[in-house]
Amino acid sequence: MKQKLNFITIGVKDLEKMRNFYSNILGWIPLKVSDGIVFFKMNGSILALFPENELAADIGIENDGTGFKRFTLAINFGSEKEVDEQFEILDAGKVKIIKPPAKVFWGGYSGYFADPENNYWELAYNPFLEMDAQGNISSDE
Repeated sequence: MKQKLNFITIGVKDLEKMRNFYSNILGWIPLKVSDGIVFFKMNGSILALFPENELAADIGIENDGTGFKRFTLAINFGSEKEVDEQFEILDAGKVKIIKPPAKVFWGGYSGYFADPENNYWELAYNPFLEMDAQGNISSDE
């Protein structure tokens, strides 16, 4: 199987509340909103918000998940200053900050916030990661 990721779909309890958060608080522009799903074009992939009951039905499983979902989503920036600036914007927007940005054990700088349904987002600066002008991760291939 080819090593790639095209879509990340988050099953949500309240689609309208989540769309408003990503659009109005984070400032992301939906690519498409239709038939109970919202798509945001990222740099090379799509983030989708989809009602959790419908997502569970599509997979063919019961919707009985609780607690920590055991994954995070991350956005990398070009400097510690950029991370701090984003956290200032989130804080001003009354976003729930889980862990303010700080230097971390692996040599980088990061912090975490939660969206309204407690999906955890890490904002980070990784000095060991090369990114291109569009913010995509560069590779040496």
